[in-house]
Amino acid sequence: MAAESKSSQRRLALATYIRLMRAANAARTHASRQLEGSGLTLSQFAVLEALYHLGPMSLSDLAQKILTTGGNLTMVAGNLEKQGLANRQKSPQDGRVLIMVLTPKGKSLIRRIFPAHADGITEFMGALTPEQQENLSNLCRALQKEVLPG
Repeated sequence: MAAESKSSQRRLALATYIRLMRAANAARTHASRQLEGSGLTLSQFAVLEALYHLGPMSLSDLAQKILTTGGNLTMVAGNLEKQGLANRQKSPQDGRVLIMVLTPKGKSLIRRIFPAHADGITEFMGALTPEQQENLSNLCRALQKEVLPG
């Protein structure tokens, strides 16, 4: 009986995980479509959005905020610099630390495209009622705490 219970728990966990990943991929695809014509990838948009709303920050803090690796962020940062949208600068507090700062061009771009992006996310999430969105948010937070406590 215990083995059957463990087997059914495993099947449920795997099926739920697959649905979660499919939903996350659908959300990512929808968000990417919102950025068409902006010349930005989702990672580039995430960096600009974080800098716009939270202000300049170290590359390591930025990588944590946008859920990417340091290596990927280095590439994204370089591409944003090439486009004139953000710059890496030495931190005034610690010259060994690089911080990312929006340029006026980057601030102008994110200010222009963020409202449509937010509307697109709102539209996508509109498939759920507000109560369902709140429940999903709480469930995701619970799963996140399993891996990233605190």
